[in-house]
Amino acid sequence: MHKKQSNTSSKFLGIILIFATYVILETDAFAMHISEGILPLGWAAFWYILMIPFLAYGIVEIRRRVKMELYLKPLLGLSASLVFVISLMPIPVPIAGTCSHPCGTAISAIILGPFLSVVVSFCALLIQALFLAHGGLSTLGSNTLSMGVAGSFFGYGAFVMLKRFRLSLPLCGFVAGIVADWATYSATAVQLALGIKGEEAFFPLFLKILVAFVPTQLPLGLLEGFITSGVITLLLRRRPDLMGMIYGLRSQEVEA
Repeated sequence: MHKKQSNTSSKFLGIILIFATYVILETDAFAMHISEGILPLGWAAFWYILMIPFLAYGIVEIRRRVKMELYLKPLLGLSASLVFVISLMPIPVPIAGTCSHPCGTAISAIILGPFLSVVVSFCALLIQALFLAHGGLSTLGSNTLSMGVAGSFFGYGAFVMLKRFRLSLPLCGFVAGIVADWATYSATAVQLALGIKGEEAFFPLFLKILVAFVPTQLPLGLLEGFITSGVITLLLRRRPDLMGMIYGLRSQEVEA
C-alpha cells in the first residue's frame, strides 16, 4: 500500500519536473523574479534586513520540529522540490523588469507552516540565483520577502481562515494558491516601485507596475490555485493521515 502511494507521488512530481525542464530548455534565458541589479544597493539591503528574522525563526522551527515530527524531513524535501520546480516557469514582463511565474509557496505553507515555507523559498531562490541566473544574490532578500514571506503567510492565512468555515480542503487550497500568487506580485510591485521611482511619486508607479503584471498574473494565479488544490487533493487521497496530523483533523473532516 505504501509502495503504491509512493509511486503515485513520484509520478506526480516527475510530471512537474518534466514540464519545468521543457519550459527551461525552450525559453530564452530571462532572469526571473527581480533581476540582479534592478534594485539600488540600499533597498536591496533593506529587504534583506526585513527578511532575515523570518528566515532565522524558520530555521529554529525546523531544528525544533524535526525532533518531534518524524514526517517533517520528507515533507521538507518534497516541498522544496515543488517550490523550486513550480517557480521555474517564467513568463517575461519586460516593462516591469521582471517575470511572472507560479510560486508554489501556498503548497509549502499549507504543508509545513509559513515560517518553514520561508526557508524552503529561500533555498529554492538561492539555487536558482547561483546556478540558473534566475533572480540574483543582491535581490535574494527582496525575492524571498515577496515570494517566501508574503506568499507563504497570505496563502496560509487564506487557507486557515476558509478552513474555519468548514469548506473542503481542496477548495481552501485553490483559494490559498490564488491569494499566495497575487500577494507575491503585489509585494514585488511595492519593491520595484520603491526601488526605481527616483523623483516619481510612489503610488502612480506602483499602480503602473501592478497593471503590467495583470495580463499574466491573473491567469497564473488561477493556475497556481489549481496546482495547489491538486496537491492537497493528492495528499487527501493518498495520505489522509498526514493531513490529519498536520491540522489535527478528525477522519470525517479530512474526507469532507
